[in-house]
Amino acid sequence: MRIFALSDLHIDHAQNRAWVEALSCQDHVDDVLILAGDLSDQLPQLRWCLTTLARRFRTVLFVPGNHDLWVLRDAPTLLSTGKFAQVQAACAECGVSMSPLHRGDVSVVPLLSWYDDSFGVADAALRERWMDFHACRWPTGMPGNGINSHFLGMNESALRVRNRTVISFSHFVPRVDLLPADSLTTRLLLPVMGSTALEAQIRTLGPDIHVYGHSHRTTDVVHDGIRYINRSLGYPNERKKMGAGMRCILEHSFNAPLQPSDLPT
Repeated sequence: MRIFALSDLHIDHAQNRAWVEALSCQDHVDDVLILAGDLSDQLPQLRWCLTTLARRFRTVLFVPGNHDLWVLRDAPTLLSTGKFAQVQAACAECGVSMSPLHRGDVSVVPLLSWYDDSFGVADAALRERWMDFHACRWPTGMPGNGINSHFLGMNESALRVRNRTVISFSHFVPRVDLLPADSLTTRLLLPVMGSTALEAQIRTLGPDIHVYGHSHRTTDVVHDGIRYINRSLGYPNERKKMGAGMRCILEHSFNAPLQPSDLPT
């Protein structure tokens, strides 16, 4: 079994949809795909992508990103929390899991999250420019740090997973030092990149590897004993400079059947 990491497919772009369609139907039938968010805000597109990948991989594990919870093109009464429920249902329909997966001595743990004020506070200019502030709708009283707290609260049982090898993944960035400090764009966007509270949960879990997305920055570094990997497909015009695309992050052989479950037995 091989475990692959990938995020930020943004399949509303025709070139990215073609990239997904071109994936082999034979090469990954025994493999696991970690899919760390940002497929599409349109449910039909998202379902197509999940179904296509589920037909190519033995198991696909997913957490939604910010784009997946946009409701700008949905009914005006739909909240982003409701969109999250729709995404959960789509995963179940398409044969994709949002729960921890365990096979023998390897566990893969999805962690839900959002960003908060811990990387910086979004000013008026960023709130005007960043689409989430216009395309998401949240329950009264939830915006701000409450959105991240809402999603982090769903991770509590997953943080008890223990196994010889543990891989966790999120859409959002858990540490500021995973972002290039010399980039003006990064500095401007820091408030909407991630959360130190997410990193605290990762430290509680203690994985060997953490996969994340969102930043569209290809990364493979070790901090404080954990290997952090970002393998975003990104937008078509980013592809060359990013060296983007799917990457195998673990290869392992064992005879135990591959079963998703809440906790190891």
